[in-house]
Amino acid sequence: MTRRTPPDAAARNEAATVLVVDDDASVRDALDSLFRSVGLRVAAFASARDLLQARLPEGASCLVLDVRLPGVSGLDFQAELARADIHLPVIFMTGHGDIPMSVKAMKAGAVDFLTKPFRDQDMLDAVTAALERDRRRRDGEQAQSQLRTLFDALTAREREVMTLVTAGLMNKQIAAELGLSEITVKIHRGHVMRKMGARSLADLVRMAEALGIRAKASAGKT
Repeated sequence: MTRRTPPDAAARNEAATVLVVDDDASVRDALDSLFRSVGLRVAAFASARDLLQARLPEGASCLVLDVRLPGVSGLDFQAELARADIHLPVIFMTGHGDIPMSVKAMKAGAVDFLTKPFRDQDMLDAVTAALERDRRRRDGEQAQSQLRTLFDALTAREREVMTLVTAGLMNKQIAAELGLSEITVKIHRGHVMRKMGARSLADLVRMAEALGIRAKASAGKT
């Protein structure tokens, strides 16, 4: 069967890794060959414990996980990863799947649930979706980290002004709240916009929301 891959698959697959956990060596070998054929990196393990002892990939990755494993089950391992704050998108595979098991896996955040024997293309499609999900998560976390770095680089006064500006207060109100002159507030506001790289007030408000910045309940009282 011809394996379809999107035209930009090579670019999207760069540095992407598929982690495979299955106690059947023949399954591990077959999946290793399948994923490498479309330019993906692969790390295969015979058990969940083997995976936990390995170093996780730095780039985008996903987990192809057999439901029935020696020791901890695939579903239990999914829950264990969540408790450990490891956010790997999971694709389950099983030769003994049933509807309740599938529903439980999907509710716990699995990308897909494939019953053996599955088509190669179905697996590739599921992995593509999982890797895209992980890329979006990583991009979001990186953007959040960059915003936090910029915010932390503000002076204490600039952080106060940003908090009040993004809460909707006017310069006059902020001046009264902080005991400053309006011109001083304008200067701090300009510094905040420049340091945060905000192109507009709306842009700055979105940054504040992403950072979870909220004005104190007393803000705005004059």
